[in-house]
Amino acid sequence: MSAAGDPRAERTRAKLRAALLAECADRPLADLAVAAVVRRAGVGRATFYLHYPDLSALAVDACAGVVRDAVEALHAWRGVADPAAPPSALVGFFDRADTHRGLYRELLAPGGGGPLGPVLHRELRERSRTERELAGAPDAPLVAAAVAGAFTGVLADWLHGLVDEPPAAVAGRVWRLLIGLHRTPLG
Repeated sequence: MSAAGDPRAERTRAKLRAALLAECADRPLADLAVAAVVRRAGVGRATFYLHYPDLSALAVDACAGVVRDAVEALHAWRGVADPAAPPSALVGFFDRADTHRGLYRELLAPGGGGPLGPVLHRELRERSRTERELAGAPDAPLVAAAVAGAFTGVLADWLHGLVDEPPAAVAGRVWRLLIGLHRTPLG
């Protein structure tokens, strides 16, 4: 069985991800050492390096959930979108992102760069394109790129304090922005 399909390997990676998130609650990623993460995870240093080349790779893996959560939160509604009521999943996403703001800031640079930005943009763009195509909406690639860029950029800037609003408020404003992108006639 490959390491990717090995339940023991996945349990070890899960321990390492949880340990990293717990350590990052106490101090910035830049101040962490592999020793602190493996100590908290209860695994050896060699085991760490079997799974990850460095802490940055572990951090991106640990934060992959934020990408899945963002994609799901933006697509957690069906029917006609109500601009006044963002999906509760989107509000919940911003609440959870606020909890891990320090770590996400290190991985998602202002404007949407950093190690997590391209991953988030790509996943959002693909899901948005697929959803638009399934709905028969026009200009699927263009609108999907706009949705992914807008959301990734706003999230990153919000995490860095460049958009100064509480989680629920930014969720509502992002929701209205994205609905506007979907409804804008391009023809």
